[in-house]
Amino acid sequence: MKNIGIADTTFARYDMGGSAIDELKKTGTGFRIIRCTVPGVKDLPVACKRLIEESGCDIVIALGMPGAAVIDKTCAHEASQGIIQAQLMTNRHIIEVFVHEDEAEDEKTLAWLADRRAREHARNAYDLLFRPETLSRNAGKGLRQGFEDVGSIKG
Repeated sequence: MKNIGIADTTFARYDMGGSAIDELKKTGTGFRIIRCTVPGVKDLPVACKRLIEESGCDIVIALGMPGAAVIDKTCAHEASQGIIQAQLMTNRHIIEVFVHEDEAEDEKTLAWLADRRAREHARNAYDLLFRPETLSRNAGKGLRQGFEDVGSIKG
């Protein structure tokens, strides 16, 4: 039995962790979900590291929604750096799923994007653990999580 960690934040304006969990339950079996909710994106790196080291997670999905202000973008960058460092320290994948508030023009689109990106990355996490050949088959196809795919470049 594998463990999939879900690390999300109270700062997010949409329950991305709930979407990821719902999608994982639809995707397959053979795993247990362990959720940890923290205040903001800068808290995600340690939450992810603890899910791996203390809760035995084989992979973690880190979900956050940074604001549109310059300081929020700086905080998101700092959090990303911490998540990368946690991956290297634990030798485990941490799938970073951020939706920036300024990626959408209105709240309805922002909610749609948060839900879709969380679900698509949940499937990516499942594939990394159980079906890595699926990812290999999709290499170079210009797939995007959230908005529409951009497609391959033919040379």
